[in-house]
Amino acid sequence: MQSKQEENFVKQITENQRLIHKVCRIYTDNEVDHEDLFQEITLQLWKSFSGYRGEAKFSTWMYRIALNTAISLFRKSDRKIRAQSDVDFVSLKIECDEYIDDEDKIRNMYKMIHKLSDIERALIMMYLDDKSYREIGDILGITEGNARVKMSRAKNNLKSLVKK
Repeated sequence: MQSKQEENFVKQITENQRLIHKVCRIYTDNEVDHEDLFQEITLQLWKSFSGYRGEAKFSTWMYRIALNTAISLFRKSDRKIRAQSDVDFVSLKIECDEYIDDEDKIRNMYKMIHKLSDIERALIMMYLDDKSYREIGDILGITEGNARVKMSRAKNNLKSLVKK
């Protein structure tokens, strides 16, 4: 039987799982790594959930943890995801409803985004998610002005990749 905290966590993750999938899609290029990263992000969210104070929107807090987890894992030398197994995800019963786009344009866009740096990927993803510069700054822990500058550079880098 799930506790109230577990029920609330599962509800929040279920309602916001597309955000996790977006992060996974930006930082992985195959289904196995996508699933492993999804599990690792969910684990990190669960470990941090008791510390969520509600000062920021849940999605902002979730973005920060998801991005930090993805970036940290892929900065390691072998760039392999090794999901931890110290949480019983079976008891949490989080279903993974992956949204799959079959359109060539979207796949090509993700291929180009994969060529960007870790931070630029995060910036472009949040831009595509209609996040304001203030929200982007909050998520990344930078100022709104710095978010604008970094976004401009990321857009220019993406444009140059598309032109190649």
